[in-house]
Amino acid sequence: MLTYQQPAFVLHARAYRETSLLLECLTRDQGRLGVVARGVRGTRARIHRSDLEPFQQLALDLSQRGELATLRAVDPDGPTWRLRGPALLSGLYLNELLVRLCARQDPHPEVFAAYATTLERLHRDPDPAWALRRFERDLLQALGYALLLRETGEGEAVVQGRWYRYQADHGPQACGVDTRQAVLGEDLLDLAGDRCPGTDALRRLRGMMREVLRYHLGGAELRAWRMLQPGPGAR
Repeated sequence: MLTYQQPAFVLHARAYRETSLLLECLTRDQGRLGVVARGVRGTRARIHRSDLEPFQQLALDLSQRGELATLRAVDPDGPTWRLRGPALLSGLYLNELLVRLCARQDPHPEVFAAYATTLERLHRDPDPAWALRRFERDLLQALGYALLLRETGEGEAVVQGRWYRYQADHGPQACGVDTRQAVLGEDLLDLAGDRCPGTDALRRLRGMMREVLRYHLGGAELRAWRMLQPGPGAR
């Protein structure tokens, strides 16, 4: 099967055989896709390694037979986001999260759009915490794991000023202020309403989202979590 000018981002690349790369790509119409880029590390490469950097939107020509596709051509298809410092670490976190949580060849165009939007937000905002919480929320919803943010597992409305512990398989449960990873009702309502909360709320939502994602990762940890520093704006 041949595909032309497929919008895509490179999420990860590793050496493959002597002169090739094995890419993990996020594509708009085919979801996460494994792509073999043949000869790109060779001295006579027609496609160069620099053409396949992360955080730039590309248009890929692909041929596919079986699980892996083969790269035939690549063109720039949008801006290249030059991420640095916390934004770069956050971008690497997004890439690892997508590789670990998204199944191959399971298309979610809304995830592709959310990823592109989040890269732009990371580029322009010195504190990436809110951009990441929005992306995590939207990614979970697209994959069928939507967060229950306006009501509890018992169907009661989430109330401002009340503390909750979010259980990934049941939603928010009322708890005490000293409960581990507790969040306030307004934290959940702000996340649901796409309203940027304050610094303390972002810290609480960070802890909550990490527990939810760990649940959907089967209890596994992400390497990026160890790279990101704790603190009010940490991821």
